[in-house]
Amino acid sequence: MTPARRAATLRFILDVICVVIFVIVGRRNHNETTDAVGTLRTAAPFLIALLGAWVGAKAWRSPRTLSTGVVLWIVTTGVGLGIRRFVFGDGIATPFVIVTTLVLGLLLVGTRLQKRPTRPSR
Repeated sequence: MTPARRAATLRFILDVICVVIFVIVGRRNHNETTDAVGTLRTAAPFLIALLGAWVGAKAWRSPRTLSTGVVLWIVTTGVGLGIRRFVFGDGIATPFVIVTTLVLGLLLVGTRLQKRPTRPSR
């Protein structure tokens, strides 16, 4: 596996983990079980949207950039909420939309923030 492919694969896995963490924390805060079935059902709309965002944005080309993270965040949040409401029939109350937007932004964009190496002065 090439280094670029390995970096993209690891970044995709990290993005999936970010979505799952968001779901687990949310379920725990609402006193719901964090069993695999419940967690997967809650995460599914956002994981579907994340996968679509990765493909649509061709995120494997620059998986670590901030701009890629912003695109993944916007698509995963917007499409994920739409899938949750219109395909899964689950609610999307305003507080949930706000929390989802903020938390996924923190996780999908924030994990891409990195200190850029400075050039040595001459």
